[in-house]
Amino acid sequence: MGETLVVRRPLGRSGLTMSRVALGCGNFGGIGSAPAFFGQGLTQDQAFELMDAAWEFGLTHFDTADAYGGGRSETSIGRWIASRGVRPQLTTKTYNPMRAGADHGLKPERIARQLPASLERLGVDHVELYLAHEFDPDVPLPETIGAFEIARADGAIGAYGVSNFTAAQLDAALAAGAPSAVQNSYSLLDRQHQQDVLALGAERDVSYLAFGPLAGGWLTGKYRRGEPFPAGSRMTQRPEPYREFASGPIFDALDRLAATAADRGMSMGGLALAWLLADERVGQIVVGPGRPEHLAVVGEALRSPLTKQEAAMVERALG
Repeated sequence: MGETLVVRRPLGRSGLTMSRVALGCGNFGGIGSAPAFFGQGLTQDQAFELMDAAWEFGLTHFDTADAYGGGRSETSIGRWIASRGVRPQLTTKTYNPMRAGADHGLKPERIARQLPASLERLGVDHVELYLAHEFDPDVPLPETIGAFEIARADGAIGAYGVSNFTAAQLDAALAAGAPSAVQNSYSLLDRQHQQDVLALGAERDVSYLAFGPLAGGWLTGKYRRGEPFPAGSRMTQRPEPYREFASGPIFDALDRLAATAADRGMSMGGLALAWLLADERVGQIVVGPGRPEHLAVVGEALRSPLTKQEAAMVERALG
């Protein structure tokens, strides 16, 4: 592994630390958790190439989920670990079905089944962080948290947390136990949790982990006004989370961001990541590059940090 600029941060009150930047593995053998795309995304060879590049770059924390690619993501990571003889820190999650029509949710008995299966696919005896991938309205939070606490006591997980939770749901999880992290979408184009979940996490010592930091590629400049979406891009594969960006004033905002980035001698993507890293409340950003060369924007962000004042200026420029 080469010299890295990636620092480590405390993981809430867990006593563990984690890398400030993690490799998101949601495109290994699928496109996220959508059963319709299982078997698509990156092949195992492509995933290996990306993990090799990420490890060499200094990304030593891999983020996955049991349902990514219907288990293919965890399997690829496990095979890579076995073949390379290295051990990254690991985050995995559960809630979504592993195949079309399969069960889902956060019942304790399902967690007791899903977690050992994840560990088997990953080829490890524990993961550093285990997350509830969604809020389950059908299962009382104390039951889910209780199952996580048992897993932590058994040594199967180092810490637990939640993902895609609102501030009210996170508050309820905190009342039921001691989650160390909340992983939600957060980017210059998605700041809905800026004033509530981020603030609550900072107040209660819950690490905020940001996924989607480049908003499905919208913050890289790959989508241009009046032009077709590039073949193989997120907008041609699974556009639903970002469809709202395809209309309205987003392109005007992106033009302003591009101008601001050019003034700093940076790419749009590098500036967007640097903006996130300038927020001390953000414990980790999860990047999901499609190719090794996409890691360049991470290096750019790490080498060109923003002050709080500069980050505020970037945010104002975007509108």
